[in-house]
Amino acid sequence: MMPGFLVGIDVGTTYCKAAVVDGDGAARAHGRVFTPWRRVATGAEVEPERLVQAALGAAQRALERSPAGRIDALGVTSMAETGALLDADGVPVAPAIAWHDERGAKEADALERDIGRGRFTATTGLPASPLCTLSKYRWLRSHHDGSERGVRWLNVAEWIVRSLGGDEVGDLSLASRTGMLELDRRASWSEALEWADAPAGLLPPPAPSGAPAGRVTRGLERARGAVLSVAGHDHLCAAVGAGAVCDGDMFDSCGTAEAFVRSVEPPLPAERRLRAVAGGVTVGWHALPDRLALLGALESGLALERVRRFLGVEDPNELDAEALTVPAGTGGLTLRDLAGLPQSPAGLPYDASRAELWRAALEVLAAGGEAILRTIEELAGPTSRIVVTGGGARSEAMLAIKRSVLGPFERPPVEEAGARGAALLAGCAAGVFAGIGELPAPESAAMEAYS
Repeated sequence: MMPGFLVGIDVGTTYCKAAVVDGDGAARAHGRVFTPWRRVATGAEVEPERLVQAALGAAQRALERSPAGRIDALGVTSMAETGALLDADGVPVAPAIAWHDERGAKEADALERDIGRGRFTATTGLPASPLCTLSKYRWLRSHHDGSERGVRWLNVAEWIVRSLGGDEVGDLSLASRTGMLELDRRASWSEALEWADAPAGLLPPPAPSGAPAGRVTRGLERARGAVLSVAGHDHLCAAVGAGAVCDGDMFDSCGTAEAFVRSVEPPLPAERRLRAVAGGVTVGWHALPDRLALLGALESGLALERVRRFLGVEDPNELDAEALTVPAGTGGLTLRDLAGLPQSPAGLPYDASRAELWRAALEVLAAGGEAILRTIEELAGPTSRIVVTGGGARSEAMLAIKRSVLGPFERPPVEEAGARGAALLAGCAAGVFAGIGELPAPESAAMEAYS
């Protein structure tokens, strides 16, 4: 028989990416397309159907470049806090709001006031913020005509799987980011749903990442019959793809958002959840079975994009090369608020060069990452190793500054860790692998060490 392959789709903030992976865990082809956001005053949104088109477009590009052979399984991972609100016929009734969109700020304030900040955090492992789905959903109910017809919320990866003909299933790691889940019960929090005027069955019952979710029956002809699986939250799935799955591993996913992820054994008592969130770290279920994830995030890619636009530079590689010539500390230049760019670059002297500004921005982000890492270590103990992947890990300037701040780390030879992780978890769903412990290591046994 021809060898079988696994397909992984990663629906991210900037790109939808896909990988075709063989049974040894090696990526044989990749594809990507831009995530088709529509910019609005508060951030961005997109029609859920267009997300499906983009995800399938990335997968089709990867399949066209891959060797011949059957597709045994297809897994989908995605950004969290974004999803499709569906009516009783499964038709979207509202746009998918980007996770970083500012809508929901007033709703988050009301959530904190009505349920109580400490109680909400102790129950969900999240802060009461505009990022969580609960705030966005209540905003839709108040501002978007037709949203009252919505009876089911599917996070992006769940929506893509359903659109491929799969079962309408929930994923535990994605549900953990909604603010609608009681972590300890692994079930919908009825009080939160009532607060948002949501129907009781808004979230499908959540299953662990990598559970079987039907088979492909439409959308990708070559993948017809492949076992489908929701592979969870993209940062957590990328940890699987990068091989950062052992106790003590700290995974640094450098993308549009940068996430530091550490897995821990449950339970994590309410008092420690409160400490985590107070330190900027959330608690939720991991894509690894029966493990919790401590996750601290920075808007690294978004922040650097603002800096690049402020400087009027098309190619960030130019800035990287220049930043490497600037000494550490940039002569005392500091940036206190990257979110203020491009309008008001706080702390920027008029005579600062673009290389100094770029390096200062990278140093701010590296310091933010170090603070998150230390907070996680206070909760989970010392880090054994740090594994870094993502688009930001292609920047030599960022890697050099990370090394000076975080210490030694490894960078696996994986082009798209999220898509690879989705493919491997789908392989578990299809029985290609017996479980997480049987997954092949990244494509080369030797990680690239930065020390």
